[in-house]
Amino acid sequence: MQSPSRTLVASLHPSLREEIIIRGWIYRLRELARTTFIIVRDCSGEVQCVADSALVRAVSLKLDEPVEIKGKVKPDTRAKAGFEVEVIEISVLNRVTQLLPFNSCSDITEIGIDTILNYRPLSLRNESIGDIFRIQAAIVHYFRSFLRKRHFTEIITSKIVSSGTEGGTNLFEIKYFERCAYLAQSPQFYKEHGVAGLERVFETGHVYRAEPHASSRHLTEYYSLDLEIGFIESPEELIQLERELLNFIFEQLNQDYADVLKRYREKPLPQMQNVPTWEFAECLELLNRHFGRTDLVDDLDSEAERQLCQLAESETGIAALFVIGFPLTGRPFYTHPRGNSGASQSFDLLFEGIEITTGGQRLHRREDLEQALKNRGIDPVSFETHLRMFEMGMPTHGGLAIGLERLTARILHLANIRQATLYPRDRYRISP
Repeated sequence: MQSPSRTLVASLHPSLREEIIIRGWIYRLRELARTTFIIVRDCSGEVQCVADSALVRAVSLKLDEPVEIKGKVKPDTRAKAGFEVEVIEISVLNRVTQLLPFNSCSDITEIGIDTILNYRPLSLRNESIGDIFRIQAAIVHYFRSFLRKRHFTEIITSKIVSSGTEGGTNLFEIKYFERCAYLAQSPQFYKEHGVAGLERVFETGHVYRAEPHASSRHLTEYYSLDLEIGFIESPEELIQLERELLNFIFEQLNQDYADVLKRYREKPLPQMQNVPTWEFAECLELLNRHFGRTDLVDDLDSEAERQLCQLAESETGIAALFVIGFPLTGRPFYTHPRGNSGASQSFDLLFEGIEITTGGQRLHRREDLEQALKNRGIDPVSFETHLRMFEMGMPTHGGLAIGLERLTARILHLANIRQATLYPRDRYRISP
């Protein structure tokens, strides 16, 4: 007779009468004189299993060992799920061979981040950590869903490039056969090429910045949610698009992950439709008036981002704002000017104290790009393969990029971006 196939925990129900097989990790274990209670967890949930203690002692179970259990579903109103699994046979699929620094059921609030990262697979079995990455996966899913409904095409571009997108700074150089190449700082050029062919494109993927930061908000490798759209008239169109995009993502998270979010934040994620847009010059005035700040010239520091979010929350009830009109000199060469004052059509989104988005309108004529490069002392010849794309009918366009780890960290109020990064890469960490 053919043995039963594996059943996921989520598919178990009290009306099952035939023998079942479940596989998962031992999450909790309580052994009494005659009866042992085993909580088994798989990717779909957890279930209480009840076994004869003599049977359990014969196999010598430990927490976090993967097991296979053959048994029968037994209705029991005392059990959390309304039933439990009566164990007929149990076998260990692989032994835990070392002393673990924590278990998947442990309270790991006092466990250091380095230990958690060094034991990443084990930490992912812990609900509080596993949920971070379930939320992160949902963000990416909703990002894709929203844009596909808006006629965006997902593109997949190379992360090995011959030059930088921002003038050649902060690049990781790699040996590429007989010459040098670099890890991409951004898919920006490829997104623009995509606009010239598909009009609306998006990409999700890693980008690399050789910046020697050692802070709680910076990574040298992070995951970027990028989009680019053609035939726009102003960056305000991009800002409105992002309001709608984040509103959709937040509404879906509030709906689908309400119980998870409650463990990380006091209030549900906010409505983003009314997030204000403030001019950069206006922000400098507000920072001076409310905080006595006179030290900022062409950009905002982390303290200013927190202060502006504080002001926005007091005014609108939402700790978020778009800042537009950054000085052109502090933005990439392809950024479109905003009037004749030296400002740019570039914006940042500050959300709950930190910048999570940079975007803006781009230059779309070859001659303007060449002049912008020359103004920065860069020879346009080194960007020839990119500039050529602007001779093929490039429309007005713009786009934005959202740092996934930063967004996840702010949604869940995590203190360190590494908590929202499966395997962080920073100034000092390159393993595991």
